[in-house]
Amino acid sequence: MDEPEILPSGTDGILVRFARRLSDDANAQALAFKDRVAAAGVEGVTEVASSLVSVRVGFDPERTTREKITSSVRSLLSEKSPLDTAEKRLWRIPVAFGPDHAPQLAEAAELAGVSSDVAIREICDARLRVIAIGFAPGQPYLGMLPEHWNIARQTELTEGLPRGALITAVQQLILWAADAPTGWRHIGQTAFEVYRPDADAPFAFSPGDKVRFEAVSDSTMNDLLANSGPDGGATLEVLD
Repeated sequence: MDEPEILPSGTDGILVRFARRLSDDANAQALAFKDRVAAAGVEGVTEVASSLVSVRVGFDPERTTREKITSSVRSLLSEKSPLDTAEKRLWRIPVAFGPDHAPQLAEAAELAGVSSDVAIREICDARLRVIAIGFAPGQPYLGMLPEHWNIARQTELTEGLPRGALITAVQQLILWAADAPTGWRHIGQTAFEVYRPDADAPFAFSPGDKVRFEAVSDSTMNDLLANSGPDGGATLEVLD
């Protein structure tokens, strides 16, 4: 991978970009570097936020300068110890791919060049990373699926997609945070709530979390939707 780029970001920030296109390695490096900067306690830093392949370091111009922050960032990038990209947490989440809960699975599978059964197997076999959270509170972007899943978004919106829907486009999956329209294809359904406003930790996921999906029947999903609570039958394993 190329050396990270350090770029200005507004009047009070710098951007550290690890690649110009999304990849598993670039995303892992960005997430790990965000943690390193946050742990370093650099004087004047007000924000450390990651996106798909970059990290924005915000600072208070009344407490420090761009030159000092850039120097600190360069020093952290050059540390001999490798960035810690180890997995921290693994979610296992039930998902229904049956006709009652996956209205666009066949369409998405056809665009990916596989059968619906193969599509389900590939999704459930993938050990996905939360590569970013955004668009809606707590909403995770999960990646990456195999290259043949690099399918475009729809040209029209699907109205009223339900919370917990599993949707796909451009080699990524999303768990839908709230009832809303989307241009992504609805290929499954969970009972998992990614946003829990009344909880101590409102966002269920953190960037870097790993996710495995486990296929269940439509009837099992109906029961989970009615009775399971915000985790929707999911389990969380904290990894060493």
